[in-house]
Amino acid sequence: MLYYLFNYLKTEFNYTGSGLWQYITFRVTMALLLSLVISLLFGKRIVRFLQRKQIGETIRDLGLAGENSKKGTPTMGGLIILSAILIPTLLFARVLNVYILLMVLSTIWLGLIGFIDDYIKVFKKNKEGLAGRFKILGQIGLGLIIGTTLYFNDNVVMSREIMNDKKLAPYERVVSKERVTQDGKRFVDVQTPITTIPFVKNHEFNYAKLVSWIPGGEKYTFVLYILVVILIITAVSNGANLTDGLDGLATGVSAVIGICLGIFAYVSGNIQFAEYLNIMYIPNLGELSIFIAAFVGACVGFLWYNAYPAQVFMGDTGSLALGGIIASLAIIVRKELLLPIICGVFFVESLSVMIQVAYFKYTKRKFGEGRRVFLMSPLHHHYQKLGYHESKIAVRFWIVTVMCVVFAIATLKMR
Repeated sequence: MLYYLFNYLKTEFNYTGSGLWQYITFRVTMALLLSLVISLLFGKRIVRFLQRKQIGETIRDLGLAGENSKKGTPTMGGLIILSAILIPTLLFARVLNVYILLMVLSTIWLGLIGFIDDYIKVFKKNKEGLAGRFKILGQIGLGLIIGTTLYFNDNVVMSREIMNDKKLAPYERVVSKERVTQDGKRFVDVQTPITTIPFVKNHEFNYAKLVSWIPGGEKYTFVLYILVVILIITAVSNGANLTDGLDGLATGVSAVIGICLGIFAYVSGNIQFAEYLNIMYIPNLGELSIFIAAFVGACVGFLWYNAYPAQVFMGDTGSLALGGIIASLAIIVRKELLLPIICGVFFVESLSVMIQVAYFKYTKRKFGEGRRVFLMSPLHHHYQKLGYHESKIAVRFWIVTVMCVVFAIATLKMR
């Protein structure tokens, strides 16, 4: 909102200093600082409010060290994260940007689903919370909206250089006039369901290729693309939810992932960096850096209260939203195929649960007695059972995430 205000002041009155708000780097810095201030100061008030209202977490007896001390710890602290993301974004970003609108929707949508789940657990005294099928339906609904928008919206485009010896693919629809740069290069904007794939020469993969073998199949690529988007949003949001089991674990991991996606968004939205790195240039994507800065600031600020020993838990209000935000960001910046690397911790945590459940059912059917691969799943509980302190587990998972993120960034030049 402030962007439009100062743009008006600059255009109409040539107000001194108003031009500063045109710079993304300035607004990124302001969004980061404000999100930290909101999460630190506003967060303290929310924690005290939750304590007064006795909105505490109900801890299941899992036989884990230190779990009794967590009983009664305030939950629904995800409200702190949501506030610290949304307020700076609405103030400093160009809110009419299609990518900003999608991210604001994702934050509110999954935050609301998580809030309903926490509300049922806390106020209705139902430990199961919102039924799983309703969570899945909500995630599918969000996936439908994001997938449809990214595929059909005329403002979602890629910039393509026109070369005499290289023609555009038949499934790349031109939506702009040709423009010529100062050095004589020719570019057009196209709509195409494309993403980044690591370790290959041109670094790009088009979903239309998966159905191109079917006569006329390219026109139904949108069905495949939307299904992929739904799958990714559901998987990553549930992965973040499973990871939120130790003080500071999901928050710290999400902050590191956010930094990685912020780098991708900035370089893909900057034509000079995109050309230097030989990656796809996505017009207007740089604006997303402001949202990501607020996201990282919110996670770091919340970590002040969520680090061991936690003064507040984010609950599903925060964990579902964090996962959905990360998935949506990765899809928008066309890096969704890098998610198993970037979100390595989320991936392994989810995989550990699937392996545990599948092996238990298999052995019970075959031997009449269920057996386990891990002492407990998700994986962080396995290490707790081995005697590791939860703060050590959390920090080591952060370190693993940093390693995954560095490797993911390195794939930009590994071909």
